[in-house]
Amino acid sequence: MNKRLISGTVIISLLAGCTVGPKYRKPIVQPPSTFRGAGDAAATPDPTSLADLKWFEVFKDQELQELIRTALVNNYDLGQAMERVQTARANLGITRSEQFPNVTASAEATTLRNSNSGQFALPSGANRDRTFGTVLLNLLSFEIDIWGRQRRATEAARADLLGAEETRKAVMTTVVGDVSAAYFNLLELDTELEIAQDTLATRKESLNLIRTRQQGGVATLLDVRQAEQLVYAAAQTVPDIERLIEQTENRINLLLGKDPGHVTRGRSLTEQEQPPDAPAGLPSSLLERRPDIRAAEATLMAATANIGVAKAAYFPQISLTGFMGGQSSQLANLFSGPGGAWNFGPQVSLPIFNAGRVKSGVKFTEAQQRLALTQYQQSIKTAFREVSDALVEYRKVKEIRAQQESLVTTLQDRSRLAYLRYQGGVDTQLNALDADRDLFAAELNLTQTRRNELLALVQLYKALGGGWRQ
Repeated sequence: MNKRLISGTVIISLLAGCTVGPKYRKPIVQPPSTFRGAGDAAATPDPTSLADLKWFEVFKDQELQELIRTALVNNYDLGQAMERVQTARANLGITRSEQFPNVTASAEATTLRNSNSGQFALPSGANRDRTFGTVLLNLLSFEIDIWGRQRRATEAARADLLGAEETRKAVMTTVVGDVSAAYFNLLELDTELEIAQDTLATRKESLNLIRTRQQGGVATLLDVRQAEQLVYAAAQTVPDIERLIEQTENRINLLLGKDPGHVTRGRSLTEQEQPPDAPAGLPSSLLERRPDIRAAEATLMAATANIGVAKAAYFPQISLTGFMGGQSSQLANLFSGPGGAWNFGPQVSLPIFNAGRVKSGVKFTEAQQRLALTQYQQSIKTAFREVSDALVEYRKVKEIRAQQESLVTTLQDRSRLAYLRYQGGVDTQLNALDADRDLFAAELNLTQTRRNELLALVQLYKALGGGWRQ
């Protein structure tokens, strides 16, 4: 009996090493040699990358750092992502447990008292009470994983856990980017509001001067109306910007998991630090750095393992049930030799006819695997496009900002000279008003361009896969 048991165990162990279904192999990807849009750096790419820096090494405004820290703790999207990780981890534990026997212990004691009346009368001195006892170790239905169905299921669950963890990192990157972008938008609106208020004050002074000149017969009523037009235009801009400021603050507080309220500012828009250079790094390293790409690969791994789960349904399923313990009518003899009891019940089931369900199941998982492969390849191409777009944006916005600064300097001088000529009586008021309007629009555009420069940095950092390292 022992020899047969040992032989059977050895055979089952050898068979258990067999696993049906394809083994996952990482798809071969040929990344470009350089990132398009990297400029002169494309000729000699730097292996280091902006994304290698931690987020607080890129965004150095203390108030912004505090906002990001709060968001990483309280953001609802990130909280949901973390719970999905815990769900996937628990699911892995449940799936993995199916590979091992499920053994339970049970104990039972029953006392029976016999009747001692009439025809059931017992001999004198006989004990009317009898106690039956049972103690068992029960082996519940346990599948011997000969074809690797359980192992493939565990492999898929482990890949799902990896994907959930990488998705959490991707959400962290998004949260860091969204908070930073909203904060820079807020600073830009603050600067716009300051420009609008200063322009409104200047235009009110000009209007008072023109009214005085009208009373002296030097200016006309048309001059007054034109000056009033500029005052009202600047005045309506102020509440509109204030509206946008409060809405942006509400958006930031939502990202922080807070109720709508005021947001504390740190440095102004023009005081924000930017890294002296923003190297993109090697394109090949992007595949390992971006968590969304790794999450897509984890989905592909899980889909590949699920093919093995589906194919295992073609083969016999062997299950074991049984128990071992003791049974006795006297508790004192429960664990003695004669009281021993055991039961062993192997069961084999083999699919004979299921109307093509198993075959369709295999086709379904294979299609899911091909879909996951396509999505993985698409995520890589999308990542390269996002990096290229961000590099072009970051480089070109810097050039636009430099030209915009020169334009504002020129328009400031033009406006000053136009008003001097008007006040000296050698030029019309129309030229002075046109110069004022052009200057106001250019100052607002310069502020927006400076904001766009910071947003380009945020987008580049996110596209390169930065923001999830703590």
